[in-house]
Amino acid sequence: MHELVEFAVEKALELGASYAEARFEEKNGTSLAMKNGSPEGLEVLADKGIGVRVLVDGGMGFASTNVLTKESVAEAVKKAVKLAKAASKVRNEPIRFSDEDFHEVYYEVKMRKDFRDVSPEEKLELLRKIEEEAKATGVNVPMRYLGYSDQVWHKIIANSDGAFIESFIPRVSTMYNLVVFENGQMEQAPFVERAFSGGLELIEKDEPWNWAVRDVQALKRLIYEGKKPPEGKVDLVISPEVAGIAVHESVGHPYESDRIFGREAAQAGESFVKPDMLGERIGSEAVTVIEDPTIPNSWGFYLYDDEGVKARPRYLIRDGIITEFLTNREYAYKLGQHSNAAARAINYNREPIVRMANTYLAPGDHSFEELIEDVKLGVYMVSFNEWNIDDRRYQQRYIGREAYLIENGEIKHPVRRPILEITTRALWSSVDAVGKEVEFYPGTCGKGEPGQGVPVWMGGAHARLRDIPLRRP
Repeated sequence: MHELVEFAVEKALELGASYAEARFEEKNGTSLAMKNGSPEGLEVLADKGIGVRVLVDGGMGFASTNVLTKESVAEAVKKAVKLAKAASKVRNEPIRFSDEDFHEVYYEVKMRKDFRDVSPEEKLELLRKIEEEAKATGVNVPMRYLGYSDQVWHKIIANSDGAFIESFIPRVSTMYNLVVFENGQMEQAPFVERAFSGGLELIEKDEPWNWAVRDVQALKRLIYEGKKPPEGKVDLVISPEVAGIAVHESVGHPYESDRIFGREAAQAGESFVKPDMLGERIGSEAVTVIEDPTIPNSWGFYLYDDEGVKARPRYLIRDGIITEFLTNREYAYKLGQHSNAAARAINYNREPIVRMANTYLAPGDHSFEELIEDVKLGVYMVSFNEWNIDDRRYQQRYIGREAYLIENGEIKHPVRRPILEITTRALWSSVDAVGKEVEFYPGTCGKGEPGQGVPVWMGGAHARLRDIPLRRP
């Protein structure tokens, strides 16, 4: 495969490309499902191929093949060059890439417990553990859908500017979807996932069955004790889970430079952010949002992006000020900057585009008790059942699943479906304090045409929002 990616780059230059990159990807893994205690089947993943991207006369072309011979790779290169030449004729301005320092690097994520050495039967026992622990609560959970997945991602990336990056990243996850039916009422924990880059030991340490038990018990309590939430302007404390979806949707996506410059408008939406907003205040001094692919064992982990650029933490907001956008080499050039390594593709047959990895609200200096102690009337939103945001990532709504009344500094009874409707600027401007502890929650972020769903973490610390509007269902 090393020879094939080098051959692809050399062939593209021979055919007139001013820049060429080739990316070999191989994915191998298994996935299992269980429904109401019965195994639903075993899926085995085995997929590999090479994608080629080139620049010719300022136009870009991309092609791929899963036939790993020089003849087939050469045909893919010819197709990419042909597409780039055609694209150059209809572009208003040529595509140019930022200058970067490139390396020859090999890296891998080690597994203490290699899931490739574990039988499907033993993996299924993880799901049985979730099943048994959820049933052992004594709560009526009539629908239980559970899933397990593992994959090893092997990549080799080479380009004509000197990058040669090889990586092995194993990824492992469990998922559950549980429905609680008690007292003639139904509540649901929809598709809760626990996911990491690493070996099976990370799932075992995380104990997803305990997360499931906690959700089941919280949903039962909501059914029996839940009351209407307060309405009007109150204080709101959001958990790392709710902070995570908020930073992902209202900070991460609108700070993607391809959205900012309009490429994504017809595919995944626009952005309220404009290039000249760098340095503008968007939130309070308590708000810092970081995007960091390099967090060890994170679901969105990588050390080099799919353009071969070395990754680092990206500070999208620092102390309430917009400080950085997510960029690849194309948009970094437009901004007169270096790329911050946000180019990702989900597979060999997709082009790298600007993506998030692990986005989170940075910790502050408050304990959880300090966040709630002087709240006279408010709500603590622990999780959400629904979120909505407009195409420009400005008007948004979050509906709580597990949530509690806060009264005179104390957490009281559960409240049903508090609704937060707010603008991005108002949301982050209302934060006056952030907690000390950070937690992360996995997701699959969709974007692009054809679509690409990439693994991401989102999360952060607890945060307190002052005097914000809450609605009832």
